[in-house]
Amino acid sequence: MFELFGADSFDDAARSRLDADGHVVLPGLLTEDARTQLTHALAGIQALLPGDEEHRPNHYSAEYDVLLASLIRHPQLLALARRVLGKDIRFDHCVALNRPGGNDGRGWHSHAYAEGDPHLGFLRIFFYVNGFVLGDGNLKVVPGSHLFRDADIRAATDVDLQQGWMQNRVHPLTGAALRIEPLAAPPGSVALMWTHAAHGVNPRRAGSATRWSVVYAYRNPGAESHARWITPGFERSMAGTDGLMSLY
Repeated sequence: MFELFGADSFDDAARSRLDADGHVVLPGLLTEDARTQLTHALAGIQALLPGDEEHRPNHYSAEYDVLLASLIRHPQLLALARRVLGKDIRFDHCVALNRPGGNDGRGWHSHAYAEGDPHLGFLRIFFYVNGFVLGDGNLKVVPGSHLFRDADIRAATDVDLQQGWMQNRVHPLTGAALRIEPLAAPPGSVALMWTHAAHGVNPRRAGSATRWSVVYAYRNPGAESHARWITPGFERSMAGTDGLMSLY
């Protein structure tokens, strides 16, 4: 199997940032070979859109592409997920997040998983194949928001979030007022994010090239997932002795 990641940059400092802020960006981690193959695979998914509303190719991306399916068990990806979550993990979903020029982005949101049990983690690993710059389809986050384990953070704009959910809240570890942090990511970057982190995406500028990206999600078993886009047939076809595809 080809090398997915280059030099390992997920060190103790990166782990500390992930746990304190809810996210960490590892610049340029994807190899050139991985970027080339992922671009081809994600362009294929984009060509299939919108597809069946009940089984959209972008939500079930690994079921539409052999490469994307193979990465679920890529040794480097599993090793990274297990360094965060521990040995006992389950694959949750693989979703294409391609954003062509003129895309509206996405409003602020967070995701659900085991809100009442902090021992259960849900990690999203984003591959930003050709990266992004500030103000052009970039990811934005609220450091420390994941520590509230609130699955219902929603806002259409930055101002709405600041005047709504963020108002009067402070970082649980530092005591500092919560703030919005826009992110930039060089080509080949990989971002890790805890599922409860508040995040959104700025619009992609008209005329910009498509931002190729995909997210792989893994979790500790023990609670129901509300984002597990996987069909029973695909689950059976991918079943193995490691338990990665099982429900719990």
